[in-house]
Amino acid sequence: MADATDRDTTLADLGEFGLIGRIGEIVAATAPGEDVLLGPGDDAAVLRVRKGHVVVSTDLMVEGRHFRRDWVDAVDVGHRAAAQNLSDINAMGGRAQWLTVGLAAPADLPAAWALDFTRGFAEECAVVGAGLVGGDVTRADEIVIAVTVLGACTVSPVARSGAAAGDVLALCGRQGWSAGGLAVLGRGFRSPRVLVDAYRRPAPPYDAGPVAAEAGATSMIDVSDGLLAEARHLADSSGVSIDVETSAFEIPEPLLAVGQATGADPLQFILGGGEDHPLLATFPPDVALPEGWTRVGSVGARAELPVTVDGAAYDGPTGWTHF
Repeated sequence: MADATDRDTTLADLGEFGLIGRIGEIVAATAPGEDVLLGPGDDAAVLRVRKGHVVVSTDLMVEGRHFRRDWVDAVDVGHRAAAQNLSDINAMGGRAQWLTVGLAAPADLPAAWALDFTRGFAEECAVVGAGLVGGDVTRADEIVIAVTVLGACTVSPVARSGAAAGDVLALCGRQGWSAGGLAVLGRGFRSPRVLVDAYRRPAPPYDAGPVAAEAGATSMIDVSDGLLAEARHLADSSGVSIDVETSAFEIPEPLLAVGQATGADPLQFILGGGEDHPLLATFPPDVALPEGWTRVGSVGARAELPVTVDGAAYDGPTGWTHF
């Protein structure tokens, strides 16, 4: 955490280059590795790519839309911002290596917030051995975070477009927990704590992507906006239909409790919830699913309904849309 002096200092007090200098101290401590030939401080980072395919993704987080400071502290926002980008590389069957961050913020934002955000971001990157190698800061009326991540796949990247009729649909990682936590926070509560913590700090299965790629996954995506919404992306990109089987899901007790307290069907958290960042993938029917993966549906030929639930149309929420 930032020290007491930082907490009394705003970004305007610290100044652009003072902030960059403090961020640089945090980044330097993460030791991004020998493949970073030139890190933060120049016009661009210089990286060594040894082999395989380079995979790149960019994501945005906007205060008031993706997070609220009264719900999530700066360290957790840093973890969330890193996790959603690291997960995108994971969903290609790769491993994230380097990230850059753009931070736009009000001048009166406490400098401690920006520094704690950086610490949380660096901590999450360290989980997969990735490093923060650059970025930019500027003034804005609200906090906006833009992250670009670069990684590598040692086997062919797994796109969304390779699913075929007869494939098995499978999931790896917890799903619906973040949505349950959001429902709790939205009603002004802080329990069940395990769900609130899941919303504040996701736990993507970072090792699952490369393992799935090695096992022969035909298509893959991370569940950031909702399981059924992501299944629709796979179906549309691959030109197939997907049926999700609700019997495959065991609803955990905390989601049952929130469902009872709010009057919501807890299954909706699983089918329509996002931001847990598990992986959803398709595998050929003759491939044994890797450890940690669970069959949750099947792939069929293209149909009028791209995605069904238990063989029928689903009229509940399928996920988040930005517009």
